[in-house]
Amino acid sequence: QVQLVESGGGLVQPGGSLRLSCAASGIIFSRNTMGWYHQAPGKEREWVAAVFSDGTTNYRDSVKGRFTISRDNGKNTVYLQMNSLKPEDTAVYYCNAKRNLGGSIVSDHWGQGTQVTVSS
Repeated sequence: QVQLVESGGGLVQPGGSLRLSCAASGIIFSRNTMGWYHQAPGKEREWVAAVFSDGTTNYRDSVKGRFTISRDNGKNTVYLQMNSLKPEDTAVYYCNAKRNLGGSIVSDHWGQGTQVTVSS
């Protein structure tokens, strides 16, 4: 059974920092692209950042220079360090694991989400 369990969300003031964690089980973690998405109230879920199996990272433009995604294959955990947080970063943040084989997504798993609220 696949499980992705997020933690680390909470309430933070503008300019503050949070570190999200996502612990994975039931997958071959090192072979998955791990990503973070967010969904604000009334909006579609959006991709935020990804770290590929080779360690390469990619970010949406609005978080570049502020957020850092990393992975620890020994702990089956992916992290999202969020600095210089803004009110518009307020959303539920979801962890995602995708396995790509030969250009096709063969598995796609989601965590339950963790709330991040940026407010004074």
